[in-house]
Amino acid sequence: MHRRGVGAGAIAKKKLAEAKYKERGTVLAEDQIAQMSKQLETFKTHLEEFASKHKQEIRKNSQFRVQFQEMCATIGVDPLASGKGFWSEMLGVGDFYYELGVQIIEVCLALKHRNGGLITLDELHHRVLKGRGKFAQDVSQDDLVRAIKKLKAMGNGFGMIPVGGSYLVQSVPAELNMDHTVVLQLAEKKGYVTVSEIRDSLKWERERASHVLDHLLKEGLAWLDSQAVGEPQYWLPALFSELLSRDVTPEEANQMTP
Repeated sequence: MHRRGVGAGAIAKKKLAEAKYKERGTVLAEDQIAQMSKQLETFKTHLEEFASKHKQEIRKNSQFRVQFQEMCATIGVDPLASGKGFWSEMLGVGDFYYELGVQIIEVCLALKHRNGGLITLDELHHRVLKGRGKFAQDVSQDDLVRAIKKLKAMGNGFGMIPVGGSYLVQSVPAELNMDHTVVLQLAEKKGYVTVSEIRDSLKWERERASHVLDHLLKEGLAWLDSQAVGEPQYWLPALFSELLSRDVTPEEANQMTP
């Protein structure tokens, strides 16, 4: 006994039903988008009202400023995106981060002879605060990170390398790949590293380890202690804790290299 084929009328009815479902789905999606857009605009309006009411706290209190930045991020608002417009005029945050960026550059340039263009975020924070004075507007490490990201966008060599739960700030346009970053992370605890330590920890060949260390020496990011017991030690001045408490001249730096 043969099954009856599906008639043309049934096929047309099925297609009509599918078209109606699709149309209904499109209408629902458009309604949802419209509602979300309306909610987003309402949230943005409330955020602007909040900013107007608390602008002094946002300017002066670094923790309050971090929370405000996070609130902005949830709706895709970047108060630092432009030097003009509501946010800049209302809060003055554009001027604040511009001035902070200038201070960061000044600190990095002043210490470049000592660290080759690498500095811990902690030390940078300490020196920026010291330079601003105790009566100046408070600055957090989050503020520094945001200012550095703006400097990085300008393409002038600034960047951040994650090390030990914090960052090393790079202020020179040196080419550092993942190998260099891993070695910097390895040296974080002691401030120096050796070829043997790299080989044992990372399971690299000697040639690979030596190539990375030679590049760091060439860029001025590492100093070589060739008279260390056992084997030469490659010191990273940005991580060398004793150097954080005193200024080192280029002449002193030269005495540590062969």
